[in-house]
Amino acid sequence: MALGTPGPPVEADTTGDDGRPAAVPRRPRRRRLRLWIPLGVIAGYVVAGLIGPVLARYDPIATSVTDRLRPPGSRLADGSLALLGTDQVGRDLLPQIMQGARVSILVGAATLLLAGVVGAAIGILCGYLGGVVDAVLMRLADIQLAFPSILLAVFVAAVLGSSVTNVVLTLSITTWPIFARVARAQTLATKSRDFANAARTLGAGSWHIVRHCVLPAVASPLMVIATVQLGFVIVAEASLSFLSLGIPPGTPSWGTTIANGRDYLASAWWIATIPGLVLALFVVCVGVLGDELRDRSDPNLSTR
Repeated sequence: MALGTPGPPVEADTTGDDGRPAAVPRRPRRRRLRLWIPLGVIAGYVVAGLIGPVLARYDPIATSVTDRLRPPGSRLADGSLALLGTDQVGRDLLPQIMQGARVSILVGAATLLLAGVVGAAIGILCGYLGGVVDAVLMRLADIQLAFPSILLAVFVAAVLGSSVTNVVLTLSITTWPIFARVARAQTLATKSRDFANAARTLGAGSWHIVRHCVLPAVASPLMVIATVQLGFVIVAEASLSFLSLGIPPGTPSWGTTIANGRDYLASAWWIATIPGLVLALFVVCVGVLGDELRDRSDPNLSTR
């Protein structure tokens, strides 16, 4: 065999000293669990948000004095079962949480879509053109990133007012620099690669290079960033709703439900605690999923 010529693949010895098969490493199994368990939980939230409000109707103006502040598992006056209890005006918490899941997930998805498209367009433009355009827009992004995002969101929401559309616009304004930074860095690394230079040498225009060379390289990192940012966006939406600056009072959300129970923590803990736990579980699962997708998409990480 010539020196430097790769030989046939050598299979790893999977037997122990006693001749019995060695234990299979459990690391790939943990990696699969880190991916599929958060995906299953998030899928459950999505199904609950889509189907739950249809099965359990929620009336924001309905009140029932006899059913107010009932603990979880109580029977209501109409014979129905309040699995998660009732709030201070007698409304069942379960329909509120399911309706809040729909609102929060829709707000998060719309915010990431708008911020992702705008941020990716600005980042690709800055990375590909450079010069004055890159300097001005990236300095604007740096200034915005240096300012606390929640304070900026509170300021913008206070100016625009309370509505679902305004919440999406507010959170998009505070989120686009993250997507722009990632898209710019990936564009700078891609436009000088051999395949991009080859396309440029063959006479391809800038739009062709951006569409066929830059966009495929930018798409994967942006998807990972969007998954990571989803949890932060939903927490920001809940924070704005908690401060009465986000979703209008007639539309239930997790932040509004938690705010309704802050005065009853001693007597009716479930009003604020259960929606808080639901929100925390969703954010944790989104964070774990984002970390796992980041590890899988980065070939330089040793955990892959």
